[in-house]
Amino acid sequence: MLNPDGVYLGNYRCSLMGFDLNRHWANPSPWAHPTLHGVKELIIDMYNNPKINLEFYIDIHAHSTMMNGFMYGNIFEDEERFQRQAVFPKLLCQNAEDFSYSSTSFNRDAVKAGTGRRFLGGLLNDTSYCYTLEVSFYSYILAGTASAVPYTEEAYMKLGRNVARTFLDYYRLNSLVEGPLAPTPKIRKDSVPLDKGTAQRGPGSSHHAGGKAEKRSQAHLKDSSLSTR
Repeated sequence: MLNPDGVYLGNYRCSLMGFDLNRHWANPSPWAHPTLHGVKELIIDMYNNPKINLEFYIDIHAHSTMMNGFMYGNIFEDEERFQRQAVFPKLLCQNAEDFSYSSTSFNRDAVKAGTGRRFLGGLLNDTSYCYTLEVSFYSYILAGTASAVPYTEEAYMKLGRNVARTFLDYYRLNSLVEGPLAPTPKIRKDSVPLDKGTAQRGPGSSHHAGGKAEKRSQAHLKDSSLSTR
């Protein structure tokens, strides 16, 4: 949880100091946004570590108007990268009855530039996938029905388990859980200095999927926040 002080006071979007934390990823202040600053440094440190392959970032939020669970993803000029990004939400839709792929969207709206999904989508290379997982405050509608089913604590936990199952399906699909991975060193073009973490790499300077060394370890980073997008 990146907004513990705000949530403690009953805020679902703003921190204790009144900041919408999911709009300050580009340049978080260690004084005003300490949780963002710390997590961003951790992500950059993991990204620069040749022993770690940072593949997923999923920011978990509650949504105050829409139904079901759904995702936001990024738009890239590289069509193949864009198509690969759609795989995980499609698999999740097969595993979770309350997840709606039809409500899932991919965008690069300027107003969302400060979100974790948008900022890290530009920072990490083209084999990393950054999403916002949104889940309704209220209810979900099952396919083929018109009645709303209220979310309960157990229903939220079930969706979390289904996200975990989807990771398993994803790596089975990519043949990465059938046996041990070869200890081939990962090749990286360049590293991101901790004190210059706001520098972004666009699609033109990303690694190509076919040229990336075989993965030695996978790290999946999620951060939970009760604020909306």
